[in-house]
Amino acid sequence: MIYRIEIVRAAQKQILFLPRQAQVEIARAIDSLVNTPRPSRCRKLRGTDLWRLRKVRYRVVYTIDDKAGLITVTKVAVRREDTYQGL
Repeated sequence: MIYRIEIVRAAQKQILFLPRQAQVEIARAIDSLVNTPRPSRCRKLRGTDLWRLRKVRYRVVYTIDDKAGLITVTKVAVRREDTYQGL
């Protein structure tokens, strides 16, 4: 199954504030989720329906709706920040 990807407005803004090279790497990581929404390097966050993908210094937090074939990126943050605050 090929999934659609939706990036919430807040995550879009977070991506725009990253350095250009980081934007490219994050975009590639997000695009790869289309075919493999649960790659071996991702983790499900305990007690939530959120998944976390680490890419270099950044975390991409997203949800997966298998029935709708939809991945929703909710947050992109630097790993040292409190990535999961407010989710």
